[in-house]
Amino acid sequence: MDNTPTIETERLILRRFCREDIPALFAIYSDRDVNTYLPWFPLTTLAEAEELFEREYAKAYEQPRGYRYAVCLKTNNTPVGYVHLGMDGARDLGYGLSKGCWHRGITAEAARAVVEQAGRDRVPYITATHDVNNPRSGHVMRALGMRYRYTYLEQWQPKDIPVTFRMYQLNLDGDETRVYREYWERHPVHYVEDI
Repeated sequence: MDNTPTIETERLILRRFCREDIPALFAIYSDRDVNTYLPWFPLTTLAEAEELFEREYAKAYEQPRGYRYAVCLKTNNTPVGYVHLGMDGARDLGYGLSKGCWHRGITAEAARAVVEQAGRDRVPYITATHDVNNPRSGHVMRALGMRYRYTYLEQWQPKDIPVTFRMYQLNLDGDETRVYREYWERHPVHYVEDI
């Protein structure tokens, strides 16, 4: 089974990143605004983008499961963002989008398509977290039907800064009693907000 099958939505093509996309990867991962609320520092060279492609994408495509999608507009099939869904215990959903595409519903459209694919593949649940200072990311999570579960404080690496995260979860198998608790248990400062 292809661990990253191509998906089309009304406006988008979601597909694997390929070596020819390295300049587009660099454009996305080097933008300071795009990467403000992400753990890594913005890329500074095309060589770093090549390393990122090998480490995060080429290796993932060799695995039996795991989703690492390039988000492309149908108009030119060039990546403007990404949606990832990890297959470790958290099954963490993550996304990033070029500034020129912000505030157009593209992230939610892309993420919804990946979540639907995960459901077809019988992934039982997904989680996602966002920095409390980045509420727009939380809007995307809620638009996907994800439910807020708890908040925790983490010393984020490699930036080495304290970040307060809200954790959301969607149980694709219908088991609404399941709550992924690893972040809660790993980080001593945690609580449930009334939001």
